[in-house]
Amino acid sequence: MTPDHINGLFEGIGSLFLWLNVKQLLKDKKIQGIHWAPVVFWSAWGFWNLYYYPSLAQRWSFIGGIDVVAANCTWLALLWHYRKSKS
Repeated sequence: MTPDHINGLFEGIGSLFLWLNVKQLLKDKKIQGIHWAPVVFWSAWGFWNLYYYPSLAQRWSFIGGIDVVAANCTWLALLWHYRKSKS
């Protein structure tokens, strides 16, 4: 396995965990105990990776990075949608 394969695997597994956050937010339909700023930061880093990985010819990292960015952006869109929900 190359470093790209390993990093791509980490990106892919990480995205699965991020999609669990999306699934939970869809179930709860409210934001509680979470601040949006860390997700915005990690999303920005994810977008940077979508530029950076191809410049290093890291195909597998790029593929995993696409899913990380998609999950984070989906979660942020849901946060925006449910932002006024209070329990």
